[in-house]
Amino acid sequence: MSTTCLSTGQLPLDAQRWEAFYSEQLALIYRYVYRKVGNRQEAEDLTSSIFLKAVRLLQPEGGPERMSHWLMRVARTTIIDYWRAQAHAGSSSLEVLQAAGWEGPAQRDPFGRDGKAAERVHDLLQALPERDREVLTCRFLLGLSIRETALRMGLTEGNVKTVQYRALKRAAILDAG
Repeated sequence: MSTTCLSTGQLPLDAQRWEAFYSEQLALIYRYVYRKVGNRQEAEDLTSSIFLKAVRLLQPEGGPERMSHWLMRVARTTIIDYWRAQAHAGSSSLEVLQAAGWEGPAQRDPFGRDGKAAERVHDLLQALPERDREVLTCRFLLGLSIRETALRMGLTEGNVKTVQYRALKRAAILDAG
């Protein structure tokens, strides 16, 4: 019932052994990928891609432990390829906008002419803990992305999202009080 692998000419894992290996590794690989990309759909797609590569390239003679290490290496390289593609897509999108005549964010006073809103925001920010103040300043006053804020603050993107959520909640409570 086994067939030869087209790319290597070797016999692949038999169906039962492959199914057991897949079942053992699926959750591990998915969690790893999800931690790296932070998006469920992307993690599912990348996990599928990793296992498709594994079906084509896996050499069963190394044993389960060696296959697990190899699969994790495939996952790492797939994640690296994913982020390279994302970085390239982001820069080309900006270049397209600039080529179309976009000059960046408009320089306007987001708080109106009287400045009362600006004072209110300043007072709220000063009442927050420093970390909350910094994340809100980066995200909303400087207009930085979650990724840029994470790099600036030395946090993970997930931590920035959590701090931002809590900071906004604290600011809303202070504003209501």
